[in-house]
Formats: sequence, C-alpha cells, structure tokens
Amino acid sequence: MTSPHSPSAAHPDERLDARLDARLDAVLARLDAAAERAGRDPRGILVLLATKTRSAPEIAGAVRALHSRGRRIAVGENRAQEIATHEDPALAALESELAVPRHFIGRLQRNKARDVVAFASLIHSVDRPEIIDALARRAELADVERDVLVQVNTSGEESKGGFAPDADTIAGAVGRIRAAGALRPVGLMTIGAHTRGETAVRSSLRRLRTLREELADPALVELSMGMSADLEIAVEEGSTIVRLGSAVFGPREV
Repeated sequence: MTSPHSPSAAHPDERLDARLDARLDAVLARLDAAAERAGRDPRGILVLLATKTRSAPEIAGAVRALHSRGRRIAVGENRAQEIATHEDPALAALESELAVPRHFIGRLQRNKARDVVAFASLIHSVDRPEIIDALARRAELADVERDVLVQVNTSGEESKGGFAPDADTIAGAVGRIRAAGALRPVGLMTIGAHTRGETAVRSSLRRLRTLREELADPALVELSMGMSADLEIAVEEGSTIVRLGSAVFGPREV
C-alpha cells in the first residue's frame, strides 16, 4: 500500500493542477485546430476566463497555466457584486506581474455602473442606450476612460440582451458611445444561438463578423464571441476573444 508520505502519493493541490492542465490542453487543442482551419494564429486570440463562482486560487492557477503556454489572457467578471470575492492580494499581484486585465462580461444594471467602471478595462455587455449613458457618466465622474463592446442580439432570442443586428442600429449605438465621452467603442460582442444546431449557431456568430464588415469602422477591431461549447465555430468565424469557463475550471458546483 502506498504511504501518504511516499514520493508517489500526489498532494491534493498537485492532483488539482493535473486536472487543470488536462482541461487546458484539451480546450487549447480545440482552439488551435479551429484557428488552423481558418488560417489564423491561435496565439492572437484572447482567452477570457469566465470566473463566475470560482475562487481566487482557481483563477490564479488558470492564469499561471495559460501564461506558461504563451496565451493572451484576461479575467472576466460576470457579476458586479462578485468582484469583492476575487479581491485577493495574491491574485492581484499575479495579474499585475503578468499584465492580465479584468473585463466585465455579465448583464449590467445601471446602478452597478460605478462598480464596473472602477475595475474593468473592457466592458463587453453594453446592450442598451441607458447603459451607455450610465457608464459614460460614471467614467467621467471617475476621470477615467473605458473600452466597451456593443452587444448585439444576433440570434434574435428574447432571453438575450443586445441591440438589433442591423448596421444602422449598431452605427447609432457606436455614435452614442462616442458622443457620450469617456468611453471608447472597440468592437462587438454576441452570444451564440442557444441550440445544438450548428447551422443556427454559426449563423448567429457569422452575423457579428458581417456586421463589422458592413460598418467598416477601423476602431471596431474586437469580436467577442464563443464559449466553451461553441468556441470552434466562433474562432472559424473570426472571434478575437473567446470566453471559457467550464472548459477550463470544470463544472460549477450547484
């Protein structure tokens, strides 16, 4: 019988690290294969860690592992009220050392705009005019500028936020952002169709890319789309930021 103190007995932290490494190798292999099919450099795609319900040590482990693999990384917060749970000195020091930015990726309420502006270098979920106005007001009061993405409801599903997927509507949202001041529109964001049907998912993600082409706005360089389930399609359709949660961290505890 193996003694707990024998060299072959793995420490619990080592077992956790091994599982994380295995998940990362698997998901990055999927990303790399999709990028190769599309003729893209996978290391130019930002891996955005979706950290909802995750602990600071879990996030730090994923950041270190991705950095060691030479990947571009950002940490994504889904809820303004959860930010405090990740205010860990060790994690903050690691993010500073590796220049890992924090993004906000959840549905945003106007009364949380101040909290989000305080920490997020990029805000993904700018999905309606009142959010543009609230963020701009809070950013101006804080004397900061923040990058934002216009969220587009490319699938037309009522459960999702976002502007309608037509060029005039999106151009109007971009213009409102610029006119408000303190915010910089740098791209578009969408969530793929909620279905197992590849045709519908691909269509909803492709629409974001074609919208950017129709707008022909050189400032809109980012396409934030793709999650653990549909990242291959998103990469093939031009995503520059993929949001990964369970594929990296494993299933969330219920």
